[in-house]
Amino acid sequence: MSDLMKKLNETVSFIKKEFNGEEAGIGIILGSGLGNFIQEVTIEKEISYANIPHFPVSTVKGHSGKLVLGTINGKKILAMSGRFHFYEGYTAQQVVYPVRVMKLLGVHTVMLSNAAGSVNANHKVGDMMIINDHISFFTPNPLVGKNEEELGPRFPDMSEPYSKELITKAIAIAQRENIELKQGVYVGVTGPTFETRAEYQLIKSIGGDVVGMSTVQESIVAVHCGMKVFAMSIVTDLGIRDEENTITHEEVLQAAKEAEPKFTLIFKELIREI
Repeated sequence: MSDLMKKLNETVSFIKKEFNGEEAGIGIILGSGLGNFIQEVTIEKEISYANIPHFPVSTVKGHSGKLVLGTINGKKILAMSGRFHFYEGYTAQQVVYPVRVMKLLGVHTVMLSNAAGSVNANHKVGDMMIINDHISFFTPNPLVGKNEEELGPRFPDMSEPYSKELITKAIAIAQRENIELKQGVYVGVTGPTFETRAEYQLIKSIGGDVVGMSTVQESIVAVHCGMKVFAMSIVTDLGIRDEENTITHEEVLQAAKEAEPKFTLIFKELIREI
C-alpha cells in the first residue's frame, strides 16, 4: 500500500469514528465569502481541520476551516467550510486530498463554488456562472506522479469535467426561481496575485470567461475518482476594467456576500434534486 493510501485510510477511519459511521452522498466545497451556506445545513457533527489527521489547514480570510456533516433538504451532505489553495504553499496533492477523502467516505457527487474575476464583457459583479468547462494549463495537475489505481485510471477522460445532467437541473431551477445564470469556461491559475491586464487579455483570447485560484484541481481529482461534479462561480470583480480601478480581497469577499442568497438557493434546490 502506498504512503498516500495509508494516510487516506487513517484520515477516513478517524472521520468515520467521529461521524459514528454516518455517510453522505454529496460533498460540498465552499469558496471565498460563501461560508454562510453552512447556516442552511442541519449540522450533525463538525470537525476542525486542525484535528483531522493529515488534513491541511485553511489560512485564507473567508475560509473557516471545518468539515461538516449534516442534512439539507432531506439529503445528507459533507461540506468543507473553507478549501485549500496551491498559493498557500500546499502541493497540488495536498489541495485535493479532501476530495479523495470524500470519495472514500462514500461521496458520489461534488459541488464546488468559488469567487472569480471575469473577462467576459457580458458579465457584471454579482453574476453567477455555471462552469461548463475549464482550462487548467496554468496550474499543476494533481495527478502527476504515481497513479493510485484504487482511486482511478492513469489517463482519466476529461471531456465532461462538469456533469451535463447537473447543469441542466441547475438551469431549470434558476428559471423556476427567476434567477439569471451565466454559463462559461473557468480558467484556473495559481495566484495569489490578481492577474495583470495582459494576463486578463490572454485569458479572454484563449476562451476563458472567468479566472480564479481554485476548483480545477479539485475537479480533475473528482473526475479521476469517478464522481460527478457541479461547479459555480460568483463574479466578484471584472478583470478588464477602467485604468483607475484596482482589486482587493475585501472587495471580492463583499461581492460574494451580496450574491450569496441566490447562490445558496440554487445549491439547496440542486441538492434536493440529486
